Amino acid sequence: MGKTTSRRIGRRPARLRRATLALAVAAFVWPGPGLPARAAPAAAGGSNSAPSTVKTVAYVPLFNTREVKSSTLTAFKQWLSVMDRYSRERKLENGPCTDADPPICHLVAWRKFLTTLKDKDRMTQLQEVNRYMNDHPYILDIVNWGVPDYWETPKEFLDRNGDCEDYAIAKFYSMLALGMDDDHLRIVVLQDLNLQIPHAILVAYLDGKPFVLDNQIPQVVSAAIIHHYRPFYSINEHNWWLHRPR
Repeated sequence: MGKTTSRRIGRRPARLRRATLALAVAAFVWPGPGLPARAAPAAAGGSNSAPSTVKTVAYVPLFNTREVKSSTLTAFKQWLSVMDRYSRERKLENGPCTDADPPICHLVAWRKFLTTLKDKDRMTQLQEVNRYMNDHPYILDIVNWGVPDYWETPKEFLDRNGDCEDYAIAKFYSMLALGMDDDHLRIVVLQDLNLQIPHAILVAYLDGKPFVLDNQIPQVVSAAIIHHYRPFYSINEHNWWLHRPR
């Protein structure tokens, strides 16, 4: 990761690293109502399941963890706020773009960029979206927003840049706009064991295999080749997963 790592994240002050880690761990350990005690069995395998001709794909667990799935998102206030704000901002994506409103112009440019990818294969789309978002400078929330942790909508990220989860969110909504199913996408909050800091990435599943879109890595890579990430939880618009060591 070398130069990319130093340019994107730099060295965070020790107190800030500890504060950010505390926020990530708090979200990780708070189970939320409705979390099952252990992972539920796959729905397709029950004896009362109706016969189906649809091919089901077995998903590879992230970073060799055990995953506990829940559809209760009430603990994730930042993520719920992003979804709510973005639902209201979407109507702005088709302009008009004027010099008086640069944030709208950034949204319009983003949508035009996504239009150029509509006919590309899925991996090409992932690579181009990762490159497009990674071109934005990294900036800490405390500098950008005056608070230790703030999750941005794509509009806010395109206008003001952001930190790791903001890259992941912008990539998440880019892939949704390109027609990728929410079930195949997850924002993952994790610990970078090399840098000893919390981090966030987007994971996209192709044929059940996870691929990583990371602001620290220029290319989209298979999650199988990354060994220094320990996930706390992953989340999309409908579910979240608690990750436990095997």
